[in-house]
Amino acid sequence: MALDVLNDLNQIRNIGIMAHIDAGKTTTSERILFYTGKTHKIGEVHEGGATMDWMVQEQERGITITSAATTAFWQYKDKTYQINLIDTPGHVDFTVEVERSLRVLDGAVATFCAVGGVEPQSETVWRQADKYNVPRIGYVNKMDRTGADFLGVCAQIKEHFGATAMPVVLPIGAEDKFEGLVDLIYNNAIYYFDDKTVRDNFELREIPESMKAEAAEWRAKLIEEVASTDDALMEKFFDDPDSITPDELLAAIRKATMSMQIVPMLCGSSFHNKGVQKLLDYIMAFLPSPLDLPPVTGINPKTDEEVERRASEDDPFCGLAFKIATDPFVGRLAFVRIYSGKLDAGSYVLNARSGKRERISRIYQMHANKQNPMETVGAGDICAAVGFKEIRTGDTLCAENAPIVLEQMTFPEPVIGLAVEPKTQKDLDKLGIALSKLAEEDPTFTVRTDEESGQTVISGMGELHLDIIVDRLRREFGVEINQGAPQVNYKEALTRSVQHREVFKKQTGGRGKFADIIFELGPAEEGKMGLTFVDEVKGGNIPKEFIPSVQKGFEAAMANGALAGYSIDAMKVTLKDGSFHPVDSDQLSFEIAARNGFRAAAPKAGSVIMEPIMSVEVVTPEENMGDVIGDLNKRRGQITGMESKGNARVVKAKVPLSEMFGYVTVLRTISSGRATSSMEFSHFEEVPANVAKDVIEKANGKRKELE
Repeated sequence: MALDVLNDLNQIRNIGIMAHIDAGKTTTSERILFYTGKTHKIGEVHEGGATMDWMVQEQERGITITSAATTAFWQYKDKTYQINLIDTPGHVDFTVEVERSLRVLDGAVATFCAVGGVEPQSETVWRQADKYNVPRIGYVNKMDRTGADFLGVCAQIKEHFGATAMPVVLPIGAEDKFEGLVDLIYNNAIYYFDDKTVRDNFELREIPESMKAEAAEWRAKLIEEVASTDDALMEKFFDDPDSITPDELLAAIRKATMSMQIVPMLCGSSFHNKGVQKLLDYIMAFLPSPLDLPPVTGINPKTDEEVERRASEDDPFCGLAFKIATDPFVGRLAFVRIYSGKLDAGSYVLNARSGKRERISRIYQMHANKQNPMETVGAGDICAAVGFKEIRTGDTLCAENAPIVLEQMTFPEPVIGLAVEPKTQKDLDKLGIALSKLAEEDPTFTVRTDEESGQTVISGMGELHLDIIVDRLRREFGVEINQGAPQVNYKEALTRSVQHREVFKKQTGGRGKFADIIFELGPAEEGKMGLTFVDEVKGGNIPKEFIPSVQKGFEAAMANGALAGYSIDAMKVTLKDGSFHPVDSDQLSFEIAARNGFRAAAPKAGSVIMEPIMSVEVVTPEENMGDVIGDLNKRRGQITGMESKGNARVVKAKVPLSEMFGYVTVLRTISSGRATSSMEFSHFEEVPANVAKDVIEKANGKRKELE
């Protein structure tokens, strides 16, 4: 039976479940595992027993932190389908996990809460899925809760995302009366019993009399919507709408889902085991297989030409390592999505980024944190590889004789830092090893040493992110640490151009040091990052071999700005002229001259401090709205919008991160615990003068203490 699956790529589905916090992603994943026969007992998130949330930190907090991958099989229309399922986190601090999962998935199930509807993080993940063109179906969960409104959520999706959210089922009853679904495609009703021990906890019946009219109305809408994407169906629809068979309808919806014209909507209550089997059926019916997708394109690094790879075992091997994880028993695992060819255990592959050969000693099919060893894995599948030396997130692995580089993933900049030091001296080495392992796993987590204070500073996407990192250090790696207060990652920027001459002279008997450069320093062009270096030196006034040293000096100087020592992201230097001494000049002299020149010229080039601004969204009862807005204004926030959602009000604002520490606690106090907030990074912006003065004084005060 397993062979039947592997030979046919049409029967593989690589899907992820994405949603806002608490919409029920992990609970839905757990039910999928139960109904596909992977687990024999249902794990519950709130009891800390979920299979997919296997990290201790996840079980304690009841949230998902790392995307867990698992493989399961499902019978649909007499065929066995293989599902590679990735359960992604919902919390904004772990956005990167969702990002890299969507990059390698073929389809997604966007889950919504039937009461909350479209929440801020649902918008973030929806935008991420748009970015990677991932077709999706919607699943409205928690239909048993008070205030559940399936059609209302479908309308919200239309309104917020402009997507055509088409119900393919209707709920029978709602809230505590929710009993089952009307299937609009097959025109029948499914009644569920809340039984956690059996897999077939439903029976098919006639549509109840009270719903026949509503079901007919929505079925007609569905057929009309789908028929507009398919001409043959359109003709049939005009002749006789009843002549359209369920299979024709399924095929047309599938086509329209893959071209992202419609989003089929389903509903259920995962916790009460209602609606999950239907969801599984329709994942198979509507979401693409690896064959339905266009071939992947990449660049051949040797010729710089574009090359294609089809999802077939005949093409040369290529795959993308989208996640690195550390397992206590197996060591480092690289999760790989295979796009073409096949990967054998014990074979050699080429890492296109580093240009080095890597041996893949073993391959596993994953089940959360357990592994099943495999001999070979073919195109379209997802596996975990072991035994490599250096593979990072986002690396392309390919056959040695057919190199290819697939599109890289981009990750957001960390915005918040924390100074850490080991409690005892013997933990020092352990800390270094642990931090480098964690940085390897998570591209949004960075470690650096502060040059002036010698402190180790770790940076991440938010307070929760760093909190989890510190907890993992303690538990997984047994390192006890002292941590400082969270710091904001400020940056510096230049606002105008200035010309400057820098002469560096040193005479100490014997050979001296000499360099002389004239340059223009200023802001880089819009959208360009790093150093833009232009060489305009004429007539060999500075020999060619010294020019790279000047560039290197400026690059090094960008790490420490002139105002408060924060890094500069982008600047432009034009080297105009200069002179040299035939004996005393060397590369180092010119490098030092560039560094000194930057320090002297940057204050004149209008250096400013930039701070991270966050998009904040607060959902609050109407009576507390005034206090919430007043508090945000106090935090230098700009209110960007207000809207109503049910009985609550949504306030959107842009607020500097430095003002948001401890916000959750204050918000609870203001609203007596009824308001909720979420925030994500928006952009960097110049700091007002009075605040900049404090930031510079603090930074320079630190420096003085050290001196």
